[in-house]
Amino acid sequence: MTAQTPRLPETPLLQPVATLAKAAKAKKKLIRRTAQDHSQLVRRTFQAAFLLLNVWLGGVFYFWVRGFETGTSSADIAPPPGIEGWLPIAGLMNLKYFLLTGVVPSIHPAAMFLLTAFLAMSFLFRKAFCSWLCPVGTLSEYLSLLGKKLFGRNFRIWRWIDIPLRGLKYLLLGFFVWAISTMSAAAIANFMRSDYGLVAGVKMLNFFRYLGETGLIVIGILVVASVLVENFWCRYLCPYGALLGFASLLSPMRIRREPEPCIDCGKCANVCPSNLPVDKLVTIKSAECTGCLECVAICPAEGALHLALPQLAKPPRRVPYWAMAAGIALLFVGVVGFTKIIGVWESRVPAAVYRQLVPRASQARHPMPGDPDISR
Repeated sequence: MTAQTPRLPETPLLQPVATLAKAAKAKKKLIRRTAQDHSQLVRRTFQAAFLLLNVWLGGVFYFWVRGFETGTSSADIAPPPGIEGWLPIAGLMNLKYFLLTGVVPSIHPAAMFLLTAFLAMSFLFRKAFCSWLCPVGTLSEYLSLLGKKLFGRNFRIWRWIDIPLRGLKYLLLGFFVWAISTMSAAAIANFMRSDYGLVAGVKMLNFFRYLGETGLIVIGILVVASVLVENFWCRYLCPYGALLGFASLLSPMRIRREPEPCIDCGKCANVCPSNLPVDKLVTIKSAECTGCLECVAICPAEGALHLALPQLAKPPRRVPYWAMAAGIALLFVGVVGFTKIIGVWESRVPAAVYRQLVPRASQARHPMPGDPDISR
């Protein structure tokens, strides 16, 4: 008769551990999406159209400047107001002037209206301007795609460096906001009427026309950094994006993840250009979210990820990508069209003033706060 090894009784303490281990190994069942997602095709179409619009505006503006430089410009030709979208500081100054006085500024009004349109976009649709319209954002995105082709991936900066670097754009924004906050309405008006204020757009164009060695080095560094690190300029240095990010914090729209249909594949987080942990959150509230919808487009699970209004209604009301695209287009076209109709879109500057200032725009000095014609 052989002795048998006594069996230990199965204790209740061992059962939960085994159950948890089994559950951890089990994968959620994927209910695959059936409808095709066209959000990225629509977004890239918007990007291309807005980039072409800016190239066309830049060409028109260049020949307008050359007309005054060569003395061949007609007196009735005005500069394209759309170019003032590249003057966000002038837009911010004019917005303050308008809020203080209730008067639409006569110089660079388009800069204010475009800034207002982009702020409204950010409030309604996250930082949609950055990922749907901004030409710099578009170029940055395609540079990062080039990096993926060259190196197989983009590189991510260590978190302990990434967070302080992200603060740089907020510091730059803080500096501009502080400088403008110290100016009275009269000081802003005087700044806009100064030689520098009148030809600010020409000076911007001349910076690129006569790019020096330092400018080439800086742009070269930014291009290489954008190839290696996704959205380098937008993520770390763009004060305009920082401003729109604050507006987006108030947005009623959120990218929302539904935990039940979500299979925790992590594809949404991997594709997010802002490196947000989409797969770990229920709603994306970050000011870094640009509303690009890349995470929604790549999600394979039906109903797991979508753009939604606040959870006041249950279930939250979903917003299709085409509604977002239509809203962006209506806001832009609506603001520009309305201001043209009521006659406040163009700067009211006589051609004789441009004829005098444009040829010597490079000599126009930036007014300082202590200058008597600015501070009074």
